[in-house]
Amino acid sequence: GRALVQAATSAVAHDPGDWQHDGVDYLLAQVNIARMREPLDSPRLADFVAALDPVNAVADAAPGFVWRLQTEDGNATAVHAFEWDRAGSAGVLVNMSVWDSVEALAAYVYSDAHRQVLRRRREWFERMAEAQTALWWIPRGHIPTTDEAEERVIHLREFGPTAYVFTLKEHFRPPDATGPGPVRGPIRSPEEWTCPA
Repeated sequence: GRALVQAATSAVAHDPGDWQHDGVDYLLAQVNIARMREPLDSPRLADFVAALDPVNAVADAAPGFVWRLQTEDGNATAVHAFEWDRAGSAGVLVNMSVWDSVEALAAYVYSDAHRQVLRRRREWFERMAEAQTALWWIPRGHIPTTDEAEERVIHLREFGPTAYVFTLKEHFRPPDATGPGPVRGPIRSPEEWTCPA
């Protein structure tokens, strides 16, 4: 196996809107998984593989981006996680990253560059009835692990969105958040935060 590159989180400028809780500010961790229709080296997934580096470069340069899971190859295709969730597929790919806010993640996810890849996902990946994307708050400086991500996805599938783990569509504010808007309850995302078919 390949060793994971445990890159340190990049510095993110503090502003008055940063979330604080007992001196700790919070960042947003996200994981999404996909069950491949065919092996990664198959002709069917060639366009997906070709899009990885450009799409990852857009993420890396996006406002609010902090960190992403990757091996020395620059992506996470060699990471073995969620193997229990193969469900007869050709395997599971995992993507995990950290952002400074829900809004920063959404701006990247629904950007033109990322939407172009999302529109083709059914060519490469099986449709999943259960949750495949999970978000949760982490203290700044913590690097989420794949074990942590697996546990969050399982919790989301069992209990739905909660302050512990949630989705872009229905998210929660960081621990002990203050200011305008609901402090404890779920926040429904704007209608423009919809995934292309």
